Amino acid sequence: MDVTVNGQNRPLSGIRAHENALDWLRANRLTGSKEGCAEGECGACAVMVANPDGNGGSTWTSVNSCLIPAAALDGQEVVTSEGLASADGLHPVQAGLAEAGGSQCGYCTPGFACSMAAEYYRADRAPCEHPADAEHGENGFDLHALSGNLCRCTGYRPIRDAAYNLGAPTTDDTLAARRDSAAPEPAATDYSADDGRFVRPAGLADALALLAQEPRAVVVAGSTDWGVDVNIKGRRVPLMVAIDRLPELRTLTMDDDAVTIGASVTLSEIERFLAGRVPLLGQVLPQFASRLIRNRATIGGNVGTGSPIGDTPPALLALDASVVLASARGEREVALAEYFTGYRQTVRADDELIRAIRIPFPLATTTAFHKIAKRRFDDISSVAIAFAVDIDGGIITRARVGLGGVAATPIRGLDTEALLVGKPWTAETARDAAASLAREGTPMSDHRASSEYRSIMLSQAVLKFFAETTEREEVGA
Repeated sequence: MDVTVNGQNRPLSGIRAHENALDWLRANRLTGSKEGCAEGECGACAVMVANPDGNGGSTWTSVNSCLIPAAALDGQEVVTSEGLASADGLHPVQAGLAEAGGSQCGYCTPGFACSMAAEYYRADRAPCEHPADAEHGENGFDLHALSGNLCRCTGYRPIRDAAYNLGAPTTDDTLAARRDSAAPEPAATDYSADDGRFVRPAGLADALALLAQEPRAVVVAGSTDWGVDVNIKGRRVPLMVAIDRLPELRTLTMDDDAVTIGASVTLSEIERFLAGRVPLLGQVLPQFASRLIRNRATIGGNVGTGSPIGDTPPALLALDASVVLASARGEREVALAEYFTGYRQTVRADDELIRAIRIPFPLATTTAFHKIAKRRFDDISSVAIAFAVDIDGGIITRARVGLGGVAATPIRGLDTEALLVGKPWTAETARDAAASLAREGTPMSDHRASSEYRSIMLSQAVLKFFAETTEREEVGA
């Protein structure tokens, strides 16, 4: 096993099966990347990885190295903060941070530099004389590229200034030129150490055959959830099976009947592919953690964990999505509303993988996603509510309401859906639906919110949804 780091081939020998990429990099004296939180929230560990751009070239993608198994880098290409500069001087991002005073203690700076460099090299970044909002610069820089990076001493204004003053890569920039070549192909990997075994099968058939033999193996995709368990909870298992690069799970298609999203497609890739064509997901994804997390997190992983507070399940429930499950025995398709059976429990058998998520057409005409959390971005929801309704002539003809954070599983607000259908979409109907939704689920009190607060937020979400939809109609008229 080996990996290319800053243009140099390095062997991945002597690592532990559960060792993360950050620890391996630091053991190899690449100490720019730091461990701050060990769970993907601070960005001090950020590095860039060469990923396929979908057109035969590469895109530099920023990721949290503390969450990625070192063995998952086999055959891949990585750039750390040490690899940005050249013998001739600092990289434009590094020079910009220094000139703007964007570094004080310096602990977070290498992570900022790597996240900023990934955005600097984004192929479709283009100057915009009149940015849509304060989170985009005239140089086309999207400040959300830094949403997963935290600074505790300098403050964000000089970092933002550095980002917004960046120009375009020059013609002799080797990292820019690298984008014209294909990204490394995934390497089939089978590595054993004293603490366990890491396997990346060559294809889906191999993965399913392995799971048939070892049904208790832990399946790892983006590792944004599993990596936290390893780092913070000390989880260790005999076998990890990596499915993040399996070609059969990396497809994303749209036809007249449905959009089908491969389980290992990352959330950032879904954002780019859909480009607003599924408006409800278009509202969900920008609120899902940070760009660093979305660059690795997969839709199959978010559904597969069975968490009651995942962001995508409420929206997918409202969209009537289904889950395509595959095993060596064959495939089956299960409605997402029937997929979750208990707290982090699902109908998926141990030898099955989620192959894809399918969203049927036509989509509901009126949708909204409300995430209630303590922070605007990069936070776990206390409550998540997704609405998908059809309104014809002022009458609700169809309604789906997906809920997260109010039961042991993501659920549908079935009583509220039944109340809405056939009713005029009026303030009175909205008030009745608000009272109904407040009674849905079995919300509990925890460190994020009380059960009473969660019920109130459910009620308020309906009233907000009504206000949003009627305001749109008034503006349109």
